[in-house]
Amino acid sequence: MTSRSEISLRPYQEECLASIPARGSFLIQMATGLGKTVTFSRIPRQGRMLIISHREELVHQPAKYFDCPVGFERAEERSNGEEVVSASVQSLVRRLDRFEPDAFDVIITDEAHHAVAPTYRKIYEHFTPRLHLGFTATPNRDDGIGLSAIYQDIIFEKDIKWGITNGYLSPIYCLRANIGFDLSRVAIRMGDYAPGELDAAVNVKGANKAVAEAFAKYAEPPALIFCASVDHAYALAREIPGAVAVKGGEERGHIVDAFARGEIPAITNCMVFTEGTDLPNVKTVIIVRPTKNISLYTQMVGRGTRLCEGKERLTLIDCVGISDKGLCTAPSLFGLDITDCKDKHLIQGDLFDLPEIVARQADNPEAWIKNVQYVDLWAQDKNYNLHGVNWFRMPDGRMVLSMPKITLPAEDSLGRIQWNGALQPAQRVYDEVYRLLIEDFLDKRPLWDLNVAKRWGAKPATDKQKAIIAQKCPGFDVDRLNKLQAGQILTRCFTR
Repeated sequence: MTSRSEISLRPYQEECLASIPARGSFLIQMATGLGKTVTFSRIPRQGRMLIISHREELVHQPAKYFDCPVGFERAEERSNGEEVVSASVQSLVRRLDRFEPDAFDVIITDEAHHAVAPTYRKIYEHFTPRLHLGFTATPNRDDGIGLSAIYQDIIFEKDIKWGITNGYLSPIYCLRANIGFDLSRVAIRMGDYAPGELDAAVNVKGANKAVAEAFAKYAEPPALIFCASVDHAYALAREIPGAVAVKGGEERGHIVDAFARGEIPAITNCMVFTEGTDLPNVKTVIIVRPTKNISLYTQMVGRGTRLCEGKERLTLIDCVGISDKGLCTAPSLFGLDITDCKDKHLIQGDLFDLPEIVARQADNPEAWIKNVQYVDLWAQDKNYNLHGVNWFRMPDGRMVLSMPKITLPAEDSLGRIQWNGALQPAQRVYDEVYRLLIEDFLDKRPLWDLNVAKRWGAKPATDKQKAIIAQKCPGFDVDRLNKLQAGQILTRCFTR
C-alpha cells in the first residue's frame, strides 16, 4: 500500500492548502479525480481531525492517506481517541454524546453539497472546531438552498473543465442516444424525478434494448452504466452480453477487480458508484438514470474522468427521450439549458465544443419571447423573489434590465452576485435593485415592472418594433408579436 509520505502533491493541491485560512468555515470545490482526499489529509492540524462522509461505504477510504491511527464511527465500529476519526453522518449524528464540543480542531465534510441537511446541521451545532472545510465537486444545489448557510466563502475552485484543460482529467466526447423515454408524467419531488415513477418510465423492455444497441454502437468498454433502480440495473445487464449488475450493500470487490482487468465489459448500477469509488479505467459512462439534479449528474460523469494508461478519452452517452425539459445532459456541466435548442440531436461532440453548439441552437427569437416564463420558473427553482422586475436572463446567466439599463453578472456557486464592489447573496442584490428602482426610477415603472408591462404589452407590436426585429432577425415572422414579446426580442438583440 502506498504510504502518505510516498504521495507527492500536485501544484494545485499545494495551492489549495496555501489558500486555507487559520480559522473559519470554508468551501473547496475540487472536481472528481483531482484528489481531494489526499489534499485534505495534508491539512496542518493543531489537534484532532474529524472527517464526515455522506455514505457509510466511504468512511474507510481516507485512512490510507494518513500516517497516524484512524478511528471509525460507522455501523458497529467505534473510535477510541485516535488523532483522526472518519465517520458516516448517519452514525455520528446518533453518537454526539460520545464527543465533547471541542474534541476536534479540524472538521472535514466530504461531498459537502449535502451539508445543509438537518443531520449535518445537528453535528455542526454540536462541535466548535477551529476550522471546518467542506470539499465537493459540485457546490450547486438544485433545491435552492445555498451552501452559504454553512460556509463563509469558496476559497478554492478547480472544476471538471479546469481539470481537463490542464491535463489532470480525461477529455470527454459527448453523444446523445434517443431511447424514447417519456418523462412527461413522472412526478418531480424535491427537485428531481420521483424514483418509483422514474423506474416505471425507463425500465421497459424496448428502452432497455435501445440502450443495449447504443452500447454496442457507441461505447468503448469498459463502461459504467447508471440506472434508475436496482431492478433496472439487472434488467439492463441482461440485455448487454457480459454485463454485470451491482447493488449496494453486497460484496463487490471481485467484480470491481475483474472490471479493472477488462474482463467485464460493463457494470450497471443504481446509486452505487456515484461517489467515492476509483475506477480510472472506465472509458464510457452511460447515463440511463434521467435526473434534474446537476450534482448527481456531475458525480456520475466524474466516475469516468480519471486518467488511465491507454485511455485517450471518456465517451459520455446521455440517454434521452421525447420529453427532456430540465434534464441534465452534457451541456449542463457548463450550466447550459438546452430547452429551446432547435436540433438537440446536433448537440454532441467534444465537451468544449458544446457551448458554441448550444449557443447557436438556443439563441433564437422563438426562445427570447418565452423569457418571461423561463425567468419565472428559474426564480421558483432558486427560491428567489424578483419583486416582479422585468429581468431578461442571458444565455451566460447574466440578468439584464433594459430600462433603466442594469446588468447583473451571473451568480457564483454559492449563489452570490458581484454588486457594488462586493460579492453579495443574490436575493439581497435583487432586493437592493428593486429598492433602487422604487426610489429613483418610478417614472420608468411601466418598463421595469413586469405586471404593468404585461398590461400594455398585450397590445400588438408597433410597426417600428417589427421593422427593427425584421432587420435584426431575417426570416422571423413578426406579424403576431405583441409589444412585450417584441421588447424581449429587442432586449436580446441589443445586449451582447
